Amino acid sequence: MGSYNRVILMGNLTRDPEMRVTTGGMNVGSFALAVNDRLKDGKENVNYIECVAFGKQADFVKEYLAKGLPMLVEGRLQQSRWEQEGQKRSKIAVIVERLTFAGPKNTGDGDPETSEPEGGERF
Repeated sequence: MGSYNRVILMGNLTRDPEMRVTTGGMNVGSFALAVNDRLKDGKENVNYIECVAFGKQADFVKEYLAKGLPMLVEGRLQQSRWEQEGQKRSKIAVIVERLTFAGPKNTGDGDPETSEPEGGERF
């Protein structure tokens, strides 16, 4: 039986993206999404999901994404494993394949702020 690794999430950025460059010169942008799950008892559970974009998508993340912006993220899960102070550690992140603006950012003054690229709701 084959396997399938696909994730689609919609939520708000919890912080401004963090940017770095690999030793090979590739841009990497990381950010987290807050994604709400509605529980059976009517309460909501918030999940904070780490997302990582590479290359041109990292450039897009740097230019257009900011804390609070609602985004639709499509990608795949990737697990990183390492050892720290003798303890085995791991982390799962979404490797971004497609980004879509999910709505205007609310600036709190009643007027939505739109900082989307001209004609570019997807990247």
